[in-house]
Amino acid sequence: MHLSTVETVLEYQVRSPTHFCFNLEAAHWPTQKILSERLTISSGVTPHSSMDGASGNRYIRFDAGPGPLKVNYKAEVEVNTPQPDAGLRETPVGQVPDEIFPYLLATRYCESDVLCGEVVRMFGGVPPGIGRVHAIVEWIRRNIQYKPLSTHSTTTAQEVFQQRAGVCRDFAHLGITFCRALNIPARIVVGYVWFDEPPQDFHAVFEAWLSGRWVLFDPTGMAPTDRLVRIGTGRDAKDVAFATIFGQLQMTRKEVMVLEHDPRVVAAKPVSLAL
Repeated sequence: MHLSTVETVLEYQVRSPTHFCFNLEAAHWPTQKILSERLTISSGVTPHSSMDGASGNRYIRFDAGPGPLKVNYKAEVEVNTPQPDAGLRETPVGQVPDEIFPYLLATRYCESDVLCGEVVRMFGGVPPGIGRVHAIVEWIRRNIQYKPLSTHSTTTAQEVFQQRAGVCRDFAHLGITFCRALNIPARIVVGYVWFDEPPQDFHAVFEAWLSGRWVLFDPTGMAPTDRLVRIGTGRDAKDVAFATIFGQLQMTRKEVMVLEHDPRVVAAKPVSLAL
């Protein structure tokens, strides 16, 4: 069991009538329990909340007129993520459940069809199972440089593979792409977690489907996956954006904070980011 206090503060200067869709609340998910939470939004807007029943992703939508806007979310979340077994196996494609099958397919940011030949050449000889996913993770850590501002919102896994640099979402996309190219269902997960490598922000990892369950992996090696407070789960980054905005504005502040309460850690570690 692990307990975290998480908080996000977002401020904008809205230039024209704008529609917002945020995905920054802790997800309703079997491995975590929301003990308390608070969401505050500037007066003058009428928020509408919804949840995706399959992913547990929670969305807040509203319209806002010109002027300053502030969104603040804070929660206490208990996380109970089981450690994976060393003997987890890959599932033959014909036995993949219908609801898992979409995570085998190429997507906008994860061109597993394009990279399939190269990935099979690299990992086709590795024994199937969780060990092969670990081999993928280790290859990414050794060969891809974590480099802030080296990519942008439309960068794909193929581009990261070519340029050998990216940030956490790019590392996750590459892991997903490699797994799918080997017929291992995989998907992106974003959330709150403390890590000591700046810049601090929402963190992206990936899950692979092994022995009938999803298992978390962090190719960056920056964060303990068993402490991740899940926000969003999806096929790639377009499914888990923390903010989708239709209008003109300027972000004036972004702050993400995590305070860990873990009996294995002597002192809690607060972190923050301000833009």
